[in-house]
Amino acid sequence: MNTKVAIVKCDTYEQQTVSSRVKEVIDLAGGIISFVRPQSRVLVKPNLLMPIGPSAGINTHPEVVRAVIRVLKSIDCKVFLGDGPCALKDIPDKMDEVYETSGMTRVCWEEGVELLKFEQKRWRKRFPLAAFLDECDHVVNVPKFKTHNMMVLTGAIKNLFGLVWRMHKIEMHKKYFYPPEFAGILVDIYEEVKPALTVVDGIVAMEGDGPATSGKLRKQNIIVAGKDCVAIDSVLASIMGLEPKDILTTKEAAERGLGEADIRSIIIEGERLKDIITSPFVLPASSSLLKKILPKPILDMARKMIKFYPCVDRKRCIRCAACVKGCPNKAISMGEKGIAFDYTKCISCFCCQEFCPEAAIKVRKNWFMKIAGL
Repeated sequence: MNTKVAIVKCDTYEQQTVSSRVKEVIDLAGGIISFVRPQSRVLVKPNLLMPIGPSAGINTHPEVVRAVIRVLKSIDCKVFLGDGPCALKDIPDKMDEVYETSGMTRVCWEEGVELLKFEQKRWRKRFPLAAFLDECDHVVNVPKFKTHNMMVLTGAIKNLFGLVWRMHKIEMHKKYFYPPEFAGILVDIYEEVKPALTVVDGIVAMEGDGPATSGKLRKQNIIVAGKDCVAIDSVLASIMGLEPKDILTTKEAAERGLGEADIRSIIIEGERLKDIITSPFVLPASSSLLKKILPKPILDMARKMIKFYPCVDRKRCIRCAACVKGCPNKAISMGEKGIAFDYTKCISCFCCQEFCPEAAIKVRKNWFMKIAGL
């Protein structure tokens, strides 16, 4: 098992600098040919959450993606790029907008890379993944370093959720809304996909109520790379000021023997971890509950008493109805005064917050949570 994780500093998205740093971090991790076979077919999978520009810090930055593509082209790989944002109701029609706005269309045109819309699916275990996985030799995972209101961290493992076929992502949020169960599904996907290499865009990270417009940008000035996604996420958790197994996906994957979560057993190349760790990340509002996760039967009985729930900031809401269209349990409607939540249907998955382009969805605790100090 490869437990080596490389870290390099990078404080800009300037093309030449990023290209140099990405090559350096991959070399430190073991060199591209130790991960990817020359002349192979490779799917590059960035984190493209919504149609928004690079300055928003929500999607993987196009220059990091470009740099990864160039490293792959240096060994004569045939490179493809694709993702499947959960926040899109009509994937085929909207992917052009996501690719264009995020900067991926331009990068792929300039670098001669084919953009994919994942037209076909194939069922694997409990979920359908993009059928294109059967047509490529390797997946190179290029996530963004961000917090996540449900999973605390969206990093190497969580990024692979974008390979679930189209609107089945919504169904999975609906079916597996209990956090440990959702973490288990994410680890199932990781076990199925097995990316050959992961390169994390941590130049500008996100803290607070990530992973979308409600989060706060944070200059972290790093790029991280390696093969073992469990080890990578363990390093990211440590940088956030957490124990690796505070992250449910890391805990689950480590318990299955899919990677290394013990920082003492991970070889760190490049920058020393202690030099990267500064002030702890501001965590999502819901993270206090995740740290005190209750057995599912108890949580089911007490669901109305123990709950974080979404609410709307009407001053910011533009009535675009993105949250209404994206809610997996149809708990949001549009009325005369704007959106309204039916909390008897709400499963607190916070998909609405991810979909909102204006950071108008906030997180609140109910009265019991406040009294209990959760």
